[in-house]
Amino acid sequence: MKASGRYIFAGRRCIILYLFLLFSSVLSAQVVTVKTNAVYWGTLTPNLALEFPLGRKFTTDWHFLLNPWTFSDNKKMKMMAVQPELRYWFCERFNGHFLGFHLVGGIYNIGNINTGFKFLGTDFGSLKDYRYEGWMAGAGIGYGYQWLLSRHWSLEAELGLGYIYTRADKFKCANCGSKIEDNKPHHYFGPTKAALNIIYVF
Repeated sequence: MKASGRYIFAGRRCIILYLFLLFSSVLSAQVVTVKTNAVYWGTLTPNLALEFPLGRKFTTDWHFLLNPWTFSDNKKMKMMAVQPELRYWFCERFNGHFLGFHLVGGIYNIGNINTGFKFLGTDFGSLKDYRYEGWMAGAGIGYGYQWLLSRHWSLEAELGLGYIYTRADKFKCANCGSKIEDNKPHHYFGPTKAALNIIYVF
C-alpha cells in the first residue's frame, strides 16, 4: 500500500506539471493541433495530445495517456504516462517528414496478460504469472510523416526507438498475492513510440 500511494502521489505531481507546461505554452501558440493515437486505442488506452510551433522548423508535441481499466480474469494494463516530444520538420511544420526526440515518464500496474515472448532482454512472458507495479522514465528518437487531408484534418505515422529505465514491485499473482521483489530496477531497449495519429488543426 505504501508503494502504491507513493506512485499515485508522484503521478499526480507529474499531471500538474504537465498541465501547467502544456497550457502555458498553448496560450502563446498561434497554431495548435489536437490528436489521438489509434495504436493506443487498440489497447483500450484513452489518449490525447497537443502540438504547437516553436519556430519555423520546430514543434513540440505533448501526449498524455491513461488506462484505468481492469478486464475479465483481472487482466490489467493500468498506466498513466506523459510523452513530450521536440520535432524537427524537413520541409514545413505539420506537413511531411520529421524527426523527433521524445521523453516518456509514468506509473503502471500490469499483470495477468499472456504475451509469451522475449524482446531484447525483456521477458514479457512473465506478465502472465506476476503483477508489476512501478514507475518508468526514458527517452528515444523517432521518425514520422504527416499527411494533410484537408484544411483541418491530418493523419500522422511515427515510430520511435530508445531506452526506458523502470523500477517496480513484483507480486506473486495478478489478483493479489504477496510481494516477492521490492523496487527492482530494469533496463529496456527497443520501441518507445508507435503512433498512427488522427489530427485536427485549429
